[in-house]
Amino acid sequence: MKKITPQVLTAMKGVEKIAALTAYDYQTARLLDAAGIPLILVGDSVGTTLLGYENTLSVTLEDMIRHSAAVVRGAAHALVAVDMPFMTYQASIEQALRTCGRVVQRTGCQAVKIEGGEFRAPTVAALVQNGIPVLGHIGLTPQSVKVLGHRVQGRGDEAAQQLVADARAIADAGAFAIVLEAVPADLGAQVSAAVAVPVIGIGAGPGCDGQILVINDVLGLSGDFKPKFVKVYADLGKQISAAAAAYQADVAGGAFPGPEHCYE
Repeated sequence: MKKITPQVLTAMKGVEKIAALTAYDYQTARLLDAAGIPLILVGDSVGTTLLGYENTLSVTLEDMIRHSAAVVRGAAHALVAVDMPFMTYQASIEQALRTCGRVVQRTGCQAVKIEGGEFRAPTVAALVQNGIPVLGHIGLTPQSVKVLGHRVQGRGDEAAQQLVADARAIADAGAFAIVLEAVPADLGAQVSAAVAVPVIGIGAGPGCDGQILVINDVLGLSGDFKPKFVKVYADLGKQISAAAAAYQADVAGGAFPGPEHCYE
């Protein structure tokens, strides 16, 4: 299997649905890559899934570089895109070029992801013109949580029309694909039809060109947190707890290590 590039991913629109997942470490990336996942996102959701933050706003550039470099080492075929953390690209185009360039250089990733619609198009264009592929993100943008909250976006004609305009603006600016989060399903289909690049939904319905989920949610590692759009494919949380409890009991009771675990 050849390495997935931004051009290859764009060409998948209308040909096959794109299954994308997040990853934050080498081993997970290796497993997702072996499963044939074409797009792995090193999400700033690492803040809430692995680092214990309340939201993604505390994630730093060094956090993302460290985790992203590990994921790149584990992904032989998948395209690896890196979430640019809060306030590492918003201040100016110059800041975006500097920090995104640093991420590409230090991690070896194939793309960066930045949030924002029509108003972010000049930044997208500048990055692409300078050799940095961009994955866009519109709809519910987690880095704007203090403004938007965790509400479904695009309800009402004006809001829906703005999201279509947002998608067109960043696609025209050169984004090779767009993540669309938390919008009504019919609007997800409408946005997907409005642009020539893949629209990858998360809580945006089946009419999108692909879907992305957080790996911890998919594997049942997020506890009681379960957004409406998540489907749990394995309950590893309970399995890990049961395995740890069994190990604790074996050690406390003297059953482990047994003779088969000891050197002569």
